[in-house]
Amino acid sequence: MSVINYASREINCKIVYYGPGLGGKTTNLEHVYARVAPDTRGKLISLATENERTLFFDFLPVDLGTIRGFKTRFHLYTVPGQVYYNASRKLILKGVDGVVFVADSQVERQEANIEAMQNLYDNMAEYGYDITRMPFVIQYNKRDLPNAAPIDDLDGLLNPGFEIVDPARQRQMADPNNPSRLLIEQLPTGEWIERVPSVEAVAVAGDGVFDTLKAVSKLVLKSLASSS
Repeated sequence: MSVINYASREINCKIVYYGPGLGGKTTNLEHVYARVAPDTRGKLISLATENERTLFFDFLPVDLGTIRGFKTRFHLYTVPGQVYYNASRKLILKGVDGVVFVADSQVERQEANIEAMQNLYDNMAEYGYDITRMPFVIQYNKRDLPNAAPIDDLDGLLNPGFEIVDPARQRQMADPNNPSRLLIEQLPTGEWIERVPSVEAVAVAGDGVFDTLKAVSKLVLKSLASSS
């Protein structure tokens, strides 16, 4: 979880980019690395195979400004996409403050998306984390491809929503990343549900990359403020 160093006045947070193999997790970090000022970032460490697939993880520390006199440093990680590296995936999730699930929008990749999402829930549960109660954003990547599935279909598979039982929270709310969509809504059957914020992206072109990082970092800082 977040580490606050009062001596150096720094807040260190860990964000993990999760998702199926070749979905664009590493591309997100590479774009962030390329676009932020060199004096606000650390070194991008990537442990990859010869075909450039992430073997264990990518790691990139980024400074995202100051809050109430404290410097905020986000440590960005990816996990390997291949399921046989699950031990590495699980280890990287330890102490996580926020999660970005990078989904591959291509129709033929939906099974891989579902498998990775289930694996995320399983690994988080093993640590006792409730992902529905922590900063969590879904990025629908590769929106430029002709075989990209409709957003509503992706939501139905990966972001169907979880039930809200607290009456105080049962009120309609739009997604700040996409005001035309609702994060909280009442279904025709009467239940109130809340979906995870989502961002549409073409990470290879940089579209949506910083919107995603901004969305999850805001949720992390909000969570940190409410727990302090």
